[in-house]
Amino acid sequence: MSQTPPIPQPAFVLHSRAYLESSALVDFLTPQGRLRAVLRSARGKAGTLARPFVPLEVEFRGRGELKNVGRMEASGVSTWLNGEALFSGLYLNELLIRLLPAEDPHPGVFDHYAATLLALAEGRPLEPLLRSFEWRLLDDLGYGFSLNTDIHGEAIAEDGLYRLQVDAGLERVFLLQPGLFNGVELLAMADADWTAPGALSAAKRLMRQALAVHLGGRPLVSRELFRKP
Repeated sequence: MSQTPPIPQPAFVLHSRAYLESSALVDFLTPQGRLRAVLRSARGKAGTLARPFVPLEVEFRGRGELKNVGRMEASGVSTWLNGEALFSGLYLNELLIRLLPAEDPHPGVFDHYAATLLALAEGRPLEPLLRSFEWRLLDDLGYGFSLNTDIHGEAIAEDGLYRLQVDAGLERVFLLQPGLFNGVELLAMADADWTAPGALSAAKRLMRQALAVHLGGRPLVSRELFRKP
């Protein structure tokens, strides 16, 4: 019985590294999830495509976790990122490698990633794009929580103070302590109103707290790029 030929699917390279003599081990983002595959003859034409932010069409062969790249072609216009936009793209890639389970389909994440790359290339403000991507990723993976209500189902109060219970959501507190969030900032985040004073910086703190537990305590290498002069 003849086997059905593999169907090409859209993909982006998240990371690649040398493998054996002339091959590369590549992590791809596809609508079917994160896939790892061996790219043969990585020093040839195919190797020039195996770089981040290039929209691709890829045929994956094999049934195991480690697949083989059959055919790989550019699809659409490559996204050119420079400076902090480039660092931001690398940050998104590292987040996906660290958080997205292998072969777990998340077509919404794929579409949002592609749209975010385009927005970064267009020079749109970085912080709202990064916070939106982090939130969408957490939500798609089942780690999201409400920004409008607390863990008891009560509406977030503008004058309230809240802390994040990572496994549950936002909890109102009545004693000052480090790492708290103002209700007015949380409501601005819920509406994606980044003009509200303090909303963006609070969103960055909130996402760091929410992501930390899922990163297993290991820091993200790409974050260090933002700290270099």
